[in-house]
Amino acid sequence: MPTKRLARTISRYLLLVVIAAIVVFPLYVLFSGSLMTLKEISSIPPQLIPLHPVWKSYSEAFNTGNLGQYLAVSLGQSALITIGQVVTSISAAFAFAYIAFPFKRILFALMLATSMIPFEVTVIANLQTVHSLHVDETMQGLVIPFLATGFGIFLMRQAFMQIPKEMHEAAIIDGYGPWKYLWRVAVPLARPSVAALAVFGFLGAWNQYLWPLLETGNNTSIQTIQMGIRQVGGTISTANLTLAAGVIATAPLLVLLVFFQKHLIRSLTAGAVK
Repeated sequence: MPTKRLARTISRYLLLVVIAAIVVFPLYVLFSGSLMTLKEISSIPPQLIPLHPVWKSYSEAFNTGNLGQYLAVSLGQSALITIGQVVTSISAAFAFAYIAFPFKRILFALMLATSMIPFEVTVIANLQTVHSLHVDETMQGLVIPFLATGFGIFLMRQAFMQIPKEMHEAAIIDGYGPWKYLWRVAVPLARPSVAALAVFGFLGAWNQYLWPLLETGNNTSIQTIQMGIRQVGGTISTANLTLAAGVIATAPLLVLLVFFQKHLIRSLTAGAVK
């Protein structure tokens, strides 16, 4: 029996190692390619290990593509979108979880349905909305269409629903109104879900390409890092610089995931163990 259990454990770990290798391999190719010479990148069969690492590719990519400006714009855009999504998701989720109002279930179902609509379907409507608000080619135009998300509302509602009702009743007895209960009791207890929502919102905003491409137009001062990578070059002669720019653009996301991984795990496993 112990032998069979050990074999199952080893098999599971081997499977996890294989899956992890598949997930990490593209990142490794991106990083190793950024350190290769042009000859190594174009070699056949492909070379996976840089024999003579070229670290100056990062400084050249950063300076050539003016990535500092693009990183600052992406950071500002992603931060504003993340804050907006957290605030609107918490507020709407609290209403769906605790407040009784007409057509509550219908409105919640419609809200969930918005998560199933591809962004490309709403591009024209968003462009018209931004144009009607006279915020074309501005930071506001980049941010406004993404200040609310159906996924975030659903995530926070589920987190609030797991809080015991007795705690809400006790807060009412102690004189807590809805707003005070939300920010002093419900939000602190749902902190892992709030952190997960913030991470997902930041990742989604940071990786946007189509919307910034359509919205920024000729205003290069508000172009994001995803568009900045294109400025480094897209030919074989600048392949290592493009890969280095990709590493620079990916680094903030990896740092974010490292710092918030515990909150992500707690949020995704919430309710699995009683």
